[in-house]
Amino acid sequence: MNLVAQTTHVLSNEGLLANYNQRFSMRADQTRMAQAVAATMTQGGTLVVEAGTGIGKTFAYLVPALLSGQRTVISTATKALQDQLYLRDIPHLMQVLQLPLRIAQLKGRKSYVCIERLSALTEFSGWDSDVERGLYSDLVHTTKLWAQATRSGDIAELPALDERSALIPLITSTRENCVGSACQHAQACFVNKARRQALQADIVVTNHHLFFADIDVRESGVAELLPLAQTVVFDEAHQLNATGVEFLSRSLSARTIQNFVRDVEACQVGSLRGFADWLGLANDIKTQWKVLTDLCYAAHPEHRLEWNAHAPTGVDPDRWVESFFALQCHLENARQALEPFLEADPSKASLLDRTQKLLDAWVHFSKPMQDGVVRWITVGAALTLMESPLNIAQAMFKQMATLSAPLLNQQKTWIFTSATLGTDENLSWFVQQCGLEFAQILRLMSPFDYAKQAALYIPSDFPQPNDALHSPRVAELVISGATNLGGRTLVLTTTLRALQAIGGLLQAHWKDSQSMEILMQGQGSKRELLERFTQGGSGKVLLASASFWEGIDMPGDALQLLVIDKLPFAPPDDPVIQARVQQLDNRGENAFKNLHLPHAALALK
Repeated sequence: MNLVAQTTHVLSNEGLLANYNQRFSMRADQTRMAQAVAATMTQGGTLVVEAGTGIGKTFAYLVPALLSGQRTVISTATKALQDQLYLRDIPHLMQVLQLPLRIAQLKGRKSYVCIERLSALTEFSGWDSDVERGLYSDLVHTTKLWAQATRSGDIAELPALDERSALIPLITSTRENCVGSACQHAQACFVNKARRQALQADIVVTNHHLFFADIDVRESGVAELLPLAQTVVFDEAHQLNATGVEFLSRSLSARTIQNFVRDVEACQVGSLRGFADWLGLANDIKTQWKVLTDLCYAAHPEHRLEWNAHAPTGVDPDRWVESFFALQCHLENARQALEPFLEADPSKASLLDRTQKLLDAWVHFSKPMQDGVVRWITVGAALTLMESPLNIAQAMFKQMATLSAPLLNQQKTWIFTSATLGTDENLSWFVQQCGLEFAQILRLMSPFDYAKQAALYIPSDFPQPNDALHSPRVAELVISGATNLGGRTLVLTTTLRALQAIGGLLQAHWKDSQSMEILMQGQGSKRELLERFTQGGSGKVLLASASFWEGIDMPGDALQLLVIDKLPFAPPDDPVIQARVQQLDNRGENAFKNLHLPHAALALK
């Protein structure tokens, strides 16, 4: 029986899933998607599938992937779905299909506790109060106890640790501060352990960030993994372009320069003392950065500066180029001063590496801007140089070609799927951004009858989104609806400002109530907030912003009312959006129709 036939049988009313769970019933569109995935895996190629909510797309690609015996990498946009696949969906299907496969989960460095940094963590003195100091000490103590027992080291296991906690950067590592094989905990390192398990696994669950990290740096943890996989599946593929644009962007900030200058100055009192004028080298870089900063502040002290030619708008081009080249020379002087002492003091290898990367970035920004990118400078509390691609089409094509090459005569399979990928039959919004015009397209609509199963309410008389009365009126709607439903309400906002404003009004309204609990993003980890909202009955209102707009599951009656404060249009002053608008205008296309409206429609959908 070939893979398509096997997959079809498993998902039929007489198949293993139906035998295992009497509530299972065949879904025609789920089977259609699974057959298309199985056929693509058999012959190789690229398949893009928009599968509306309720199709069952996760099982539609997992069943053929597990049955195929092919090494498969599954990439997601959110950690929530990554955890769901690894902890629930894949183990469940392996049990049903009776397949003894090896599975692994691979996240980025910032998801794993660093044993070295945690053990070296000392008391911080800059707290505003004894209460803050006590909370910090308790959290550190809790984290150290957990680190001794955890098998994965994944900080998502710690419900007390909010995803935006200031403690996370102190107990996780980056490529810059990791000492690598020289670390005394290298063998027990959770990052290394996750990478070793991924290399030995049949099915690996990773994320879009790591896929693009493989383009950028070969020690990403997937550099060896991706070429070996015969099938790569991108779930939540609608996030692929945004993730790629963010990852492939370049930036140089005042903080980066300041930290580098500080570390060069530190050579004056270390093992390299007296071998170079470290204070002079650091001062040259610091002084020249100030010259560039002053030039930008003189042009515009508060906002962004466009950077379309040799210099930012409003800045004297001759002075800018002269100062830019001078700082490049100072960075080169620092690199030359460090290089001879690398063998004498290996601890400076990281500083030398940072010097070279900083120099490479500086050289890049000194060159004319290429087509398909936008470059700008943010001027405010601190100067930052920025460059971003307009989309990932070119990078995606190059990465797919590179990763397909090692398979030689075997055809690699690429599957891209999401509930929302476009507004037309060709899914143009998605495929054009990702350079996938050559892919096979399959579009399957949601089986839910929204017209009969849900009600949509749009107030006809309501303040404009930029009106000061807008958030109070949203809060009134939430109070009315949540009171009638006994909670069971999720409020999604497009800005953190609106989140705080609406949340404050709800907390004030129910401050003396024992029947309603207001949960707000930032009061705990995402996983903890979702568990508190969905468990323990009614009487809960959850308010959240960007990271809760997708990738969460609230089954049953826990959620009955969803309130969205306004349509999620992309910020019109975003430099990348502005550059895309200009690109469309140059082609004679309507930017609102072809960019702003599809973006808002898909985000809302």
